[in-house]
Amino acid sequence: METLSKETDETEEAASRPRRGRLWAVPWAVVVGWILVVLVAGMFASKLGDVQRNEAVDYLPANAESTQVAKVQARLPGGDAMDVQLVYHRDGGLTAADRELAAGQVAEVAGRHLLVAGPWPVAEESVDHATLRYALSIDRRGAEPDEIVPDIRKVLDRHPEGLTVRLGGPGGITADMQEVFGSIDGTLMLASVLVVAVLLMLTYRSPYLWVVPLACAGVAVAVASAAVYGLVKAFGITVTGQSSGVLTVLVFGAGTDYALLLVARYREELRVHIRPFDAMIAALRGCGPAVVASCGTVVVGLLCLTAADLNSSRGMGPVGAVGVVCALAVMTTLLPAVLVLLGRRVFWPFVPAFGSEPKRGRGAYARIGARVSRRPIAVLVAGVVLLGAGALTAFALPGPLRQSDGFTAKPESIAAQEMLSAAFPEQSGAPISVLARTGRAPAVLAAVSATEGVDHARQARTAGGWTEILAFAKDRPESNGEHATIERLRAVPDARVGGPTAQQMDTSHTTARDRRVVVPLVLLAVLLVLIVLLRSLVAPLILVVAVGLVWAASLGIGGLIFEHGFGYAGVDAQTPLLTFVFLVALGVDYGIFLMHRVREMALRGASVRNAAPAALETTGGVIASAGFVLAATFSVLMLLPLVSLVELGLVVAVGVLIDTFLVRTFLVTAASVALDRRIWWPGPLSRRSARGTAGTRPVEPPASSRKMAV
Repeated sequence: METLSKETDETEEAASRPRRGRLWAVPWAVVVGWILVVLVAGMFASKLGDVQRNEAVDYLPANAESTQVAKVQARLPGGDAMDVQLVYHRDGGLTAADRELAAGQVAEVAGRHLLVAGPWPVAEESVDHATLRYALSIDRRGAEPDEIVPDIRKVLDRHPEGLTVRLGGPGGITADMQEVFGSIDGTLMLASVLVVAVLLMLTYRSPYLWVVPLACAGVAVAVASAAVYGLVKAFGITVTGQSSGVLTVLVFGAGTDYALLLVARYREELRVHIRPFDAMIAALRGCGPAVVASCGTVVVGLLCLTAADLNSSRGMGPVGAVGVVCALAVMTTLLPAVLVLLGRRVFWPFVPAFGSEPKRGRGAYARIGARVSRRPIAVLVAGVVLLGAGALTAFALPGPLRQSDGFTAKPESIAAQEMLSAAFPEQSGAPISVLARTGRAPAVLAAVSATEGVDHARQARTAGGWTEILAFAKDRPESNGEHATIERLRAVPDARVGGPTAQQMDTSHTTARDRRVVVPLVLLAVLLVLIVLLRSLVAPLILVVAVGLVWAASLGIGGLIFEHGFGYAGVDAQTPLLTFVFLVALGVDYGIFLMHRVREMALRGASVRNAAPAALETTGGVIASAGFVLAATFSVLMLLPLVSLVELGLVVAVGVLIDTFLVRTFLVTAASVALDRRIWWPGPLSRRSARGTAGTRPVEPPASSRKMAV
């Protein structure tokens, strides 16, 4: 192997002398250019966390009633207020000393943080005298909940043994959520790097080749973060902790996929081109259209999210699209330049020598292709039945996820809410916010108080022609009873209803509307990209239908795992839509890689019956590696303590694996063999007669190159 590597390097050196200066100037210029870009991007990439918005309104529907209520509340006196509840509990009953301690701590909190103008907080004690609560509205004065709440919890930590003291309420939940989002970027970056590094080492079996695509993926993440920061500043798009986390995973996953495909094609071309520069140009020409089309499907699919009404979903569209474009730019410029400069030796110890022949017909994908070719209809029917059975499980998804069930590990704010629900079962722990024009406020207050399901109501703040009324429901938060009460309150004339439960209801309704709008847009956009790439209508339809079945099956399988494996109480409202967009846009990539190679062989005169198995053999290994990498990077989301991100990561990972090893390997190959040239209908290839076999040998090198090799 060392002798072969030495001879290859000497041949390469001899062949490169005539044009060394001109050829090497191009990759060096590309590398230097990217170094400058990274230096500039580095100044802004770290600022992305500073512009993240993780308030409740940033995840709400833009046009929902509860969102409009939240915006008006922000303009009322104390509109920047944060509502928290201090909960004191002792089994067997509170003591006089416990009550005195609670009153003293409330006074201390009031001395450290300004309370919104109003009556001094009054303690409410449960019927069994075991639980005490204080409801406080704190003026944030521009500070974030995750800055205020920890300070209050330091005060509450000073209590005697046997007394449980917790901070809950909307402010506590927001602070716990912000703490989680604050750790997302670092956790995802480290986990993504480790996962991708391990998989690349296993794929390449080289001591240092894996470093190159991994480093380029890191560059893509930095550039994408800086670009998204620029979008926020220029256009004011919403970037949440969720979309920022998905950005990291998406860039690593998609970028590594592009790198795997390019490196595999480059390795092939090095066998027929002496100069690495020429081999890389041939590789870019060969796989470039497929990679660009792959990026195009993801970009157009994600941009369809801008038609969503949910703020967090709509903001994720441009964030993800920018990330994928940055990944494509890096992997088609910087990665090729670095590989060319490193030469063939970067593949050591498996150096592709000029003039050598790859092993054909012995691998697993060669055997699969041969078997599928013998019985394509049977394989196709069996695969569709299997996918359909999985898709049927999507009809048995658990119900919508409540806010209180949104964490995988129970934070203090949720534990406090559970204590309140147990101690005060006769009323909701969080009020329902009702807004009315000030002139109509007395009549609205009377109507709200008389509404079925309302325990009591009182007037709160007034300003700017609006009056806020707080209604306390008899039923527990987010229960069916409270939902019914909110619907009745929305029927009160001149009343606008908001609050946490109303926001959750509006979010569920809006995501259902978004699915009806965004899903058809994504299907149409992806279909058009495939039609342009493949010059066909039948092949794109097959790919889109197949990936749609993959989404339904993976969502159904995921739902079973969520409910019976993880014990989750429901599915996050955004999970079906976001997983659909990611799986359709990303999953169809592997069909693109396969069918583009089939089409490339068909253009050289091969029949589809021969080209499809040959293309599977050629691309099978690299696409399998790409599928593993993409599934693994999305699985990283499952390390986070938020149910919504765990569900998103699991469904996408399952779908990618199904698409990689069932749809692309068996179904697409079987459909291609069964339809033969009809799969290109109505394009010109559907009318062209095959002249021979697929011929998987790469094209011969130019005559000048062959002479140099002598």
